[in-house]
Amino acid sequence: MAGSSASMVVALVLAMALLAPPGRADAITCSDVYGDLLPCVAYVQAGGSVAPQCCSGLRSLLAAARTADDRRTACRCLKTISARFPGYVSRANTIPGKCGVSIPYKFSPSIDCSNRIN
Repeated sequence: MAGSSASMVVALVLAMALLAPPGRADAITCSDVYGDLLPCVAYVQAGGSVAPQCCSGLRSLLAAARTADDRRTACRCLKTISARFPGYVSRANTIPGKCGVSIPYKFSPSIDCSNRIN
């Protein structure tokens, strides 16, 4: 009986592991990008000071974008959001400097993400 209980527990743990949502080990997505930068919205909309969580999110995004494909994806996500909210692009471009972080491009609805991001 004890053997079958242990087998059930192992099977349950394996099933949970298989059904769990994937972590960030996979390719970066726009959901990842937007989630990391969500704390920046208040600054982008109203100005003032950049929240520490915004800077942490930007650093997290940069750390997660390890490959050229990840960086191109992040660029395309930021290009899309820049195109939807062009009035906020100028303020958004000040965030990296305020956070002491360097990114390889400016937020812009016209950036070419295909060949600038290596």
